[in-house]
Amino acid sequence: MSKEAKPADLRLKTADELQGLLLDLRKTQFNLRFQRATGQNEGVSQVKQVRRDIARVKTIMAQKKSSSAATV
Repeated sequence: MSKEAKPADLRLKTADELQGLLLDLRKTQFNLRFQRATGQNEGVSQVKQVRRDIARVKTIMAQKKSSSAATV
C-alpha cells in the first residue's frame, strides 16, 4: 500500500476485506524488513507507514467486533 489508509475508508470495508488487507500489509512489512536486513533500504519511511496502517486496520477490526458483540 503506497498511501495512507484512511479510517473512514476502512470502516466501509467488510471484515473479510479488512482481513485480506491486513494480510497484504503484513506481507509488505515482511518484505520491507527483509530488504532492510539485506541492505536494500529503499523505503525507510515506508516501514513506519505500514506499521501504522496495520495498527489502523486492527483497530477498525476490533471496533467492528466489539460493536457487533454489543448488538447481540
